[in-house]
Order: sequence, then C-alpha cells, then structure tokens
Amino acid sequence: MKIKKETKRYCPICKKSTTQTVSAAKKRERGSLKFGSRLRKRGSNRGIGNQGRFSRKAISAWKRTGSKVSKKTDLRYKCKECGKSNMQKSGIRSKKVEFV
Repeated sequence: MKIKKETKRYCPICKKSTTQTVSAAKKRERGSLKFGSRLRKRGSNRGIGNQGRFSRKAISAWKRTGSKVSKKTDLRYKCKECGKSNMQKSGIRSKKVEFV
C-alpha cells in the first residue's frame, strides 16, 4: 500500500483542513497481561468450576487457528500549523506500507 507523505486533512485542534505529514507508528506490545490472567488476578472466578476448559473438544475442532497474514495500519498525522499529531481512526489491512 502506497501512501503520500503529506496530505490535506481536517485538524481537530486547528478546526480547519491543513497539510499534515504522515508517519507509521512503531508496533509495540499493548500490555503484558492477557484478559484471562487479569480476570484471575481480580479473583472474581477463582475456584468456581473449570472455567470452560475441560468441557469442550480440542482447539483444532472448534476454533480457527493461526495468525493473520497482514497487520492493520497504524498511521499518525502531524499538523504543520499547530504541530499536534492525531491518529487514524481505523486501520486498513495491508502487508506492507510504503510512503511515497
């Protein structure tokens, strides 16, 4: 996917459309704790039943496994007038992002 380095977009801080530079944010891990371990830490369902572990078949039978081929784009737009940056609302799936 090819994206221009500069685009005209609406800046919510300036409240008008300005030229903005586009850059990709560095991919990083969002948090060390997964959702299940956060639940266990809270202590809400500690020791109540089997948490649905042993009552179903093997994962290959009921769940689609494997990672996705492409990642979603995480673009940041920096306004040239006020210098503030804002994020892209929702990413588009693409294998490779190239700035032209």
